[in-house]
Amino acid sequence: MRYREIWGIDNLKLEPTASGSLIRFSYRVLDPQKAQVLNDKKTDPYLLVDKTGQKVGVESAERIGKLRQTAEPESGRQYWMMFGNPGHLVRPGDRVDVVVGGFHAFGLFVEAPQAATFRNP
Repeated sequence: MRYREIWGIDNLKLEPTASGSLIRFSYRVLDPQKAQVLNDKKTDPYLLVDKTGQKVGVESAERIGKLRQTAEPESGRQYWMMFGNPGHLVRPGDRVDVVVGGFHAFGLFVEAPQAATFRNP
């Protein structure tokens, strides 16, 4: 509720991806004006790992740049950013803080990755 009222977002989710080498943080925008800080290109988001106090930044790809969305937020859309996870420091079940400029989400739970499901035709 707090994130809806103050930051205009909900459905905050953290899960490992790329065999645990990255941590994907996603959220849905409800109020684009309040959520604008999360998409600000000038800020450097990071995860603060509760169990160690280490900071982990957003990964960068050579041809793409920072692995995060920075377009103007739109109501009802889902946005994401990918944090590096060197040495698999963050694991499912851990608690982390997400910090982006003035935004600070405390003690978020890292979920287990969703298993892919395949159907036979």
